[in-house]
Amino acid sequence: MTKELRRISILVLVMFLALFGSVSWIQVVQADALAQNDANRRTRLDSYQIQRGSIIAGGAPIATSTPSNDMYSFQRVYTDPQMWSAVTGYYNPALGSATGIEKAMNSELSGTGSSQFLSSIERIVSGQPQKGANVVLSLDPTAQKAAYDALKGYQGAVVAIEPKTGRILAMVSTPGFDTNSLAVHDSKAANAAYDALVADPNKPLSNRAIGGNMNPPGSTFKLVVATAALDSGKFTMQSTFPNPAAYTLPGTSTAVHNAWGGTCGDGPTVTLADAIRLSCNIPMAELAVQLGDKEIRAAAEKYGFGQAFSLPVESTPSTYPKSLSPDKTGLTGFGQGDVRATPLQMAMVSAGIANGGVVMKPRMVDQVVGDDLSVQKQFDDAQFGQAMSSDQAAAISAAMQASVSTGAAQGARIDGVDVAGKTGTAENGDTAPYTLWFTGFAPASNPEIAVAVVVEDGGGQGQSGSGDAIASPIAKKVMEAVLKR
Repeated sequence: MTKELRRISILVLVMFLALFGSVSWIQVVQADALAQNDANRRTRLDSYQIQRGSIIAGGAPIATSTPSNDMYSFQRVYTDPQMWSAVTGYYNPALGSATGIEKAMNSELSGTGSSQFLSSIERIVSGQPQKGANVVLSLDPTAQKAAYDALKGYQGAVVAIEPKTGRILAMVSTPGFDTNSLAVHDSKAANAAYDALVADPNKPLSNRAIGGNMNPPGSTFKLVVATAALDSGKFTMQSTFPNPAAYTLPGTSTAVHNAWGGTCGDGPTVTLADAIRLSCNIPMAELAVQLGDKEIRAAAEKYGFGQAFSLPVESTPSTYPKSLSPDKTGLTGFGQGDVRATPLQMAMVSAGIANGGVVMKPRMVDQVVGDDLSVQKQFDDAQFGQAMSSDQAAAISAAMQASVSTGAAQGARIDGVDVAGKTGTAENGDTAPYTLWFTGFAPASNPEIAVAVVVEDGGGQGQSGSGDAIASPIAKKVMEAVLKR
């Protein structure tokens, strides 16, 4: 072979390998991404002929597809749509839009994912109509209904988590919206319904459970500050702090007060345990200044602050600000300033404490199941990180139990059950209504549920409402539903 022919042969071989590699990459690695690309008209048109899979919770479908007399072949139908709107979202082929689980699990539900390739071939060969797979959620319908009923009339949200696994048991955002009105194939009607929801000042399209306009967590954030204190090795729950009726933030004339205007119990000093139990602001501000913002931020990040989570619905990261001055750091000691959190994040804080300091990744899907009941995909529990030692978690848990039994969170008490909890009543300026919080878990000795509740707009009571009066009883009802009390 001449030198020229050898060069040409090598060039042809390289070109063939490049073509083979490119085709393999497109057909294998990029298959799912290309199939789900909004610009892929062929896949979209093909998907209309496929009966979309169901979304299932507690063994019952909460989203199904029924035959329709139009080009889209099937109409999406939702059960108890307002209660489940923050979970399912909606799917509308006429608008080419989807949200929630409908969007996050679209390839599985629509039957266009790579995991359903073989079953699609089998159906083509057998002549059977192709169907999408069913998505089985981790959510407990009893807990979901308890959360939804307890939140009626409020702008707020509830997230409940199984501490040992990270499985989400309930996720409600109120006010919800009628997902059926956004799923209709009449595009004019769907757009009109969407525009009305966008114009609604109560923002029903915002999923307050995992995003939206996030709120300051108030005193529930004291759990994170306590974690930072114990992790520093400089403090225990019995460490004491000065107990004045007012505390001036370093370098300012701004005074911090406890919610009731007096001292944190009797005596010249107060322990960290009692500051948590009674929900006192002054000792927590003093502690935060001593710790510094870097220590507190590090503890917050161990719980998931700064991180978006794929449930598979994407959450908005909760935030702890950087480069804070001592006075600003003092404010974060009781969850004020520029700290912002979702109920998902504060539920993760309680779940981490309940689970001996181990924070699990939150998830809301258990399985993807074919219509032949074969499991096409299994979602396993995964650890996010270690927020603290088990001994440290037990110490904070004891203070949270005391808060429910004799302290500031007695609205969450359940007869015959030891509940651990922490309330929060967050300020939003001088005159704006408070944001009301509760986070906690039960039973304290062997936790089955960790929950976080947020109620915006002061629960309709402006600056008169409190976390214990409004948020704690909501959490109590959700915990009772899971514990079957």
